[in-house]
Amino acid sequence: MPNTNPHPEIDLYEITTANTFARNVIAGFKSAWPALADWWQAVDDALSDAVALCEQVTRLSADLDRTRRDRANLRAAMRATLAAHADGEADPLWYLRDELDAAESAADAARRPR
Repeated sequence: MPNTNPHPEIDLYEITTANTFARNVIAGFKSAWPALADWWQAVDDALSDAVALCEQVTRLSADLDRTRRDRANLRAAMRATLAAHADGEADPLWYLRDELDAAESAADAARRPR
């Protein structure tokens, strides 16, 4: 799977792994110091949110990559259509129809539950 992280200098996997470790440590602290359970719970909730945000960034980055690729493919099909028209091809719109059909199929596949 390609790296879909928009900021490669931020290691989302490392953040998720560190947060999982920290949440395990917090579970131990909660049992050792029950008087601070509310405070530890707040820290645990924040760490949990960070993991969810990492997952969301990964998902949105993949969506952005697909959108950019689809746009580039459509632009190439438009150029091919214009060139085919200039060359006098019988069906210059074939290139555009073909790409639109392919893009629709890819979009449908991306919407299917995993």
